[in-house]
Amino acid sequence: MGKGRNGRRRAGAGWGLAALLAAGQAVATPAPPPPRLDAVQAANFAALALDCVDREYPNKIAHRLDGAADARAPSQLYPAFYGCYDWHSAVHGHWLLARLAQRFPGEPFAPRARQALDRHLTAANIAGELAYLRRNDDESFERPYGLAWLLQLGAQLRGWDDPQARRWAQALEPLEREAAARLQRWLPKLTRPIRVGEHSQTAFAFGLALDWTQVSGDRALRQALLARSRDYYLGDRDCPLAYEPSGQDFLSPCLAEADLMRRVLAPAEFAAWLDRFLPAIPRRARADWLAPGVVLDKADGKLAHLDGLNLSRAWMLEGIAAGLPPRDRRVPALRAAAARHRELGLAAVSGGHYAGAHWLGSFATYLLAPPGAAGEGAAPAAAAAGGR
Repeated sequence: MGKGRNGRRRAGAGWGLAALLAAGQAVATPAPPPPRLDAVQAANFAALALDCVDREYPNKIAHRLDGAADARAPSQLYPAFYGCYDWHSAVHGHWLLARLAQRFPGEPFAPRARQALDRHLTAANIAGELAYLRRNDDESFERPYGLAWLLQLGAQLRGWDDPQARRWAQALEPLEREAAARLQRWLPKLTRPIRVGEHSQTAFAFGLALDWTQVSGDRALRQALLARSRDYYLGDRDCPLAYEPSGQDFLSPCLAEADLMRRVLAPAEFAAWLDRFLPAIPRRARADWLAPGVVLDKADGKLAHLDGLNLSRAWMLEGIAAGLPPRDRRVPALRAAAARHRELGLAAVSGGHYAGAHWLGSFATYLLAPPGAAGEGAAPAAAAAGGR
């Protein structure tokens, strides 16, 4: 009799697995814990930033000409952030150098990183950057993506207990205040969120800015961001994740929104919201859920965005998992998908093509050394009760 029950159990288990496989839902092995950034990776990522922060050309400037005198070289327009192909990449390239010099102070790249930061983050250079922002009535420059990364650089410097970092933070502060003020002025006028997979997306920028408010203590901007996040996103349902990615995304509209809302909502409330927003998240790890992006031409700057998408999806999936209650049944699937995206994304970070080399190191660093790790920098995890 016992043998019969065991046989039926084995048969039932085999039938269940066969049915699952027939439905195209291959069971994934449990995801390994997220890896820590090691010194070799840090040196490689730092080398990418060091190669570009002083590299003025090629350069894609976002510059409005009001007259012939406005046609100037990037370093004349942006005396601190003229490298790395564009302004926002230069900003997060400096964030990368500060982050890695803090985390790996004894590595050979750290003195060079400090020297680069010391050359660029001077009071005179930042005054020039501020003058550029205020030169006309154009409030849209690098909004919101570049402004949010500027705040992230400020958060990193504020959280670094180091004499040089304090000097750089003091120099950056006027530009930091201007970036925050621009976002503060923009939010009441922005009637709808921006749901795209590139720079103008609101969800990702809101997350970076919220993390900065945790460090800076800017309660006015924090309250405005929390209110707008609820206005824009709290009622959302059935985000079409299956339609992603678009061919040149580097941010997931659906996952970025969820990664933002775990900063806004307490875990139980976030779990219920996620049920409505992304109901198709599996309740167990699956190898076929959420396929990573594939880049066929890494020299094409737009197509290479998908390498960055894999990196940003990885940290967003990890963030969403961290925002749920510990025993939530979706956590294994989220972490398994994060591991797949992380593996492919990190494999693409190299100096082979400047189209990706000028920015992918920052995304890889943000993934492997997230702000707030070990009490450093801005805290990405939600402090929902304190923020509302």
